[in-house]
Amino acid sequence: MLRRAVRIVGFAFAALLSFGAPVGAQSLTDQRTIEDIQKALTRLHDYGVFDFLTMQYERGTVTLSGFVYRSGLKREVISATKRVARVDDVVDQIGELPNSSNDDRIRWHTFDLIYRDDALARYGAGGGLTSFDDQINSRQFPGMQPFGTYAIHIIVKGGRTVLAGVVDSEIDKRIAGVRANEVPGTFGVDNQLVVATRSRTR
Repeated sequence: MLRRAVRIVGFAFAALLSFGAPVGAQSLTDQRTIEDIQKALTRLHDYGVFDFLTMQYERGTVTLSGFVYRSGLKREVISATKRVARVDDVVDQIGELPNSSNDDRIRWHTFDLIYRDDALARYGAGGGLTSFDDQINSRQFPGMQPFGTYAIHIIVKGGRTVLAGVVDSEIDKRIAGVRANEVPGTFGVDNQLVVATRSRTR
């Protein structure tokens, strides 16, 4: 069974990567380090909709968690994090998803249902599926997935699906959960999507 993802405290770059920070006040240096790590990881071209990463930084130590679809991505994530200034140590808690044709079927079917839904299509890369057909064609290559800034990430392991990321409303979160549950052969859906909070100006 999938481990629950680390609870996210900060939502910078939430559409692409989600990062947590220790509860409590952060020094300006710590904030800069977190931003530098975010920038380093967002430059990774192989991060896609079937991956999900969370990050926690405290006193020079970065803890990386989440799941990656392509095994080589884990090595790239760790390497990119270690190159960031003021990072002294990296704790690797990233899970690698095993190869499974059934899980791939569930991933792609879930992707189709979520990102073809009129209410959810705007969460796709570029605000819509402008290159959807090209992405579908990539299925013929094992280990390929749609890359880019997808707000709703689809993590599948052993027939079980986790939806992770950030959406604008509870309605969108519910719709995504319904679509994922419509996929035949799915053993269960854990909807961990977070509804973004927006500060109101008075």
